[in-house]
Amino acid sequence: MKSHPHASSAHGPKPVQPYRGRLAPSPTGHLHWGHARTFWIAQQRARERGGTLVLRNEDLDTARCKPHFVADMLEDLRWFGFDWQEGPDCGGPRGPYNQSERREFYLAAMRTLLERGCIYPCTCSRQDVLRALQAPHQGEEEPVYPGTCRSQSRSSRREEAPFPICNPQSATCNQSAPPHVGCYGLEKGSQALSFESDWRTPNSELGTRNSNLRPNWRFRVPDGEIVSFADSHFGPQHFIAGQDFGDFVVWRHDGVPAYQLAVVVDDAAMGITEVVRGADLLPSTARQILLYRALGLEAPAFFHCPLMTDAAGARLAKRHDALSLRTLREQGRTPERLREMMG
Repeated sequence: MKSHPHASSAHGPKPVQPYRGRLAPSPTGHLHWGHARTFWIAQQRARERGGTLVLRNEDLDTARCKPHFVADMLEDLRWFGFDWQEGPDCGGPRGPYNQSERREFYLAAMRTLLERGCIYPCTCSRQDVLRALQAPHQGEEEPVYPGTCRSQSRSSRREEAPFPICNPQSATCNQSAPPHVGCYGLEKGSQALSFESDWRTPNSELGTRNSNLRPNWRFRVPDGEIVSFADSHFGPQHFIAGQDFGDFVVWRHDGVPAYQLAVVVDDAAMGITEVVRGADLLPSTARQILLYRALGLEAPAFFHCPLMTDAAGARLAKRHDALSLRTLREQGRTPERLREMMG
C-alpha cells in the first residue's frame, strides 16, 4: 500500500530524498513527558537515517501562545537532550520557523484552494471553528459537518458561474474556476470585503470591523471516498470521507489559518519527509492527505506513536502540570532517568 497517492511515476521510482523530520510544539503551556517521548522518537528516527531535524514553533493561537512559553519550550527541549539543526533559534534554509511569520504561505495555499473550487465559506458552528485552530486530540474530534453551507455556497455566491466542486482524485483538482472567483465579497451596507482582504488581516488587527460578517472556510471532502495510507507504526489505515470526517475548517473567521491547513503547508514547504506524532492525530492524517492532493503536493510518510497516559488512563495534556518537563526538572529528575522510564 502506498502512503500517499503519488508515491511513484511513469518514469520509474523516485530517488530517495534525504530524511527530514520535525518537532512541532505549540507554546500554549509547558511541554509534558508525553510530548518528550513522541519528540524523542522523532529525533531517534532522524538520527538513525542520518537526517535533519527541524524545530517549528506552532504559535498561531495568539490568545494562548505566550513568549515565556516559547522561551521555556526551547530551554526544556535542550535540557532533555534534543538537538535540532533548523529552527527559530538557529535559522535554516526553510524558514521562517515560527508559524506566526508564515502567513503568506497560508494565503498562497488558500488562493490555490479557492481557484480550484475546493473550499467554501461557512457561517456554521462557532464551536467547531474555535476547535479548528488546534490539533484535534482523542475524544475531541469535531462532529461530521452536515454540509449546510456547502449547498448554500452555490446558490448565494455572487458569480453567475457555478462554484466548482473539488475533485481530489486529481492532484490539481478542478481548475475550471473563473479567474475572478476570489474577488466576490460579503456586503455590509454599501461596503464589500474581498476574500483576499479578509484572509490577509487577522481580527486582532482589525478590531471589531465586520468581524461578524467574515465566514469560516471549509474544505469540501469527496463524500464516500476511502482515504487510505500506511502508517509506519500502526500499519494500514482507512477513513471514509463524509462518514469518519466531514468538510473541515481550513481558515477561521478571525483571519487565522486552522491547524489542518497550516501543518500541511509547512511540512511541504520545509521538505518534511516523515511526520512523527501522537496516535490521536491518525484521523487528521486522512484530512491532510486530501489537502496535499488538492494543493498538488506530495504527502510525507507518517509514524504515529502510542499515547502516554496518566494513572487513570487519560491522555497526558498540558493541564497535567505535575508531569511537565519543567516540574520534573525542578523535582530533581534527570533527562537520562526520564528517557529510561519512557521504555
